Amino acid sequence: MKAVVSLNSGSSSIKFALYTLGNPDSLTLSASGKIEKIGIAPALRIRSAEGEVLIDRDWPDGASLTHADLLEDLFAWATDHLGDRQVVALGHRVVHGGTRFAAPQRVDAVLLDALEALCPLAPLHQPHNLTAIRAIARINPDLPQVACFDTAFHHDKPMVASRLAIPRFLHDQGIRRYGFHGLSYEYIARRLGKIDPALARGRVIAAHLGNGASLCAMQSGRSIDTTMGFTALDGLVMGTRCGSIDPGVVLHLQSQLSMPVAEVEDLLYRKSGLLGVSNISSDMRALSEDGSVEAEEAIDLFCWRVAREAGGLISSLGGLDAFVFTAGIGENHADVRRRICTRLAWAGLEIDDDANADNALRISRAGESRIDVLVIPTDEERMIALHTLALLVALQS
Repeated sequence: MKAVVSLNSGSSSIKFALYTLGNPDSLTLSASGKIEKIGIAPALRIRSAEGEVLIDRDWPDGASLTHADLLEDLFAWATDHLGDRQVVALGHRVVHGGTRFAAPQRVDAVLLDALEALCPLAPLHQPHNLTAIRAIARINPDLPQVACFDTAFHHDKPMVASRLAIPRFLHDQGIRRYGFHGLSYEYIARRLGKIDPALARGRVIAAHLGNGASLCAMQSGRSIDTTMGFTALDGLVMGTRCGSIDPGVVLHLQSQLSMPVAEVEDLLYRKSGLLGVSNISSDMRALSEDGSVEAEEAIDLFCWRVAREAGGLISSLGGLDAFVFTAGIGENHADVRRRICTRLAWAGLEIDDDANADNALRISRAGESRIDVLVIPTDEERMIALHTLALLVALQS
């Protein structure tokens, strides 16, 4: 029996999933988990598909452990867990594919060099994505690896939604609006197609709300517009990222406050967003429990920006049929969903308070809300596995 592994490596965490293969449409989850707090005190949690805890391990003195170190432990556990099942490939989430990569790619040295050149466009993510690929190559050089790009889902959106109002030669050099969270949106489009095919063919806004956050306007399951642009810094307020900001602020920080480029980058990527506004935490749960004026301001700004950007995407779609919440905050934070929908009541969103509190699949008020509002858990790891297997089949045919 064969298996495929999905890996989603971030700056301080690694998410993973192991699947037993039947065919591309019948991947069976075997186990999944996450390594958190890398660089501080790493913790590994793995559960079976049934929810049984398989591994619960901490490294309280493991601040010096690297992604590569922890991946070696994870790979050793996976080899033992899979038994006689053979891992045929490992798929990775790679945040930025630039203008060239609109579909999953088999990893080789040439591809790695091309992706390395894109690191300045995704400094929080791309270097860690590539570190994981290199680490696995050292552990098992013969294992096929596949890069699945977060930008790919948005690759063929309308040109008007890709352009920035800058000289054309810069656009031709690749300075344009790309969009991210594509693996998540692709999965949501696929799931909505199974839940409600007619709705999936309509005009849908999906809200991927987590530590990183964005919105995507989809029609017939294709990206029409999205809030993230040239980098994953753009768009909504996020955990530590500022989202859309007047370019004049960046010029002011550099010319008037004499901040070096590296310091400006650190401020906008790591010290802004919910953390910067609240001066408390980047975690929405912590802010909700805090109750201070500063925490409330951060939450309110987050929700206001989601609703404001959603209004723009409704214009891009020419109307709206459904709004889908997903990702950590979107799937689990009823109050944030309520605040956003209240601000979008003008567009026809009315939610059922009980369904919303229960994190139900459909939280819109039956018979009253003109817009269907749904909560659909995302599964980027499964999407990576599907792409990985499909590419292997294509290469072997």
